Amino acid sequence: MALTIRSPTIDELSGLSDLCFRSKAIWGYDEEFIEACRSELSFEPRDLDLTPIAVAEHDGKPIGVAQLRVVDGEADLLKLFVEPSALRTGTGKALLAWATDVAKKLGATRLTIEADPDAAPFYRKMGAYDVGQAPSGSIPGRMLPKLAMNLCSSD
Repeated sequence: MALTIRSPTIDELSGLSDLCFRSKAIWGYDEEFIEACRSELSFEPRDLDLTPIAVAEHDGKPIGVAQLRVVDGEADLLKLFVEPSALRTGTGKALLAWATDVAKKLGATRLTIEADPDAAPFYRKMGAYDVGQAPSGSIPGRMLPKLAMNLCSSD
């Protein structure tokens, strides 16, 4: 599948938020759970100024999105979501490659990921390793797998 990775426009943010909701829902969460995650799954216009964001596009249609934050040499993967119809097509792998590349260019030596428990096997397959757990930003008392990827070849 031929993918284009590009920056989003402000007009696309609402549709990209919807993509995140659809992608999260594939794990069987109910509407109440998804609604509780609304702020974490949504994009705001200020995100374009504060964080690198990438859209994976196929045939002119967004089919994936990723968001990164880099602070003091540590990168956090804030979002990585793929349209349910585009799962297992290499879109997630391409977006993760974008995230690690951008993180390295911004001086990060490690990428951390607070993953959905169902998504953690994907990140492990891509070379991430477990470093503990992190509290969910949306669901009180819920713990998420925290993973990391070293971005330096010397590690």
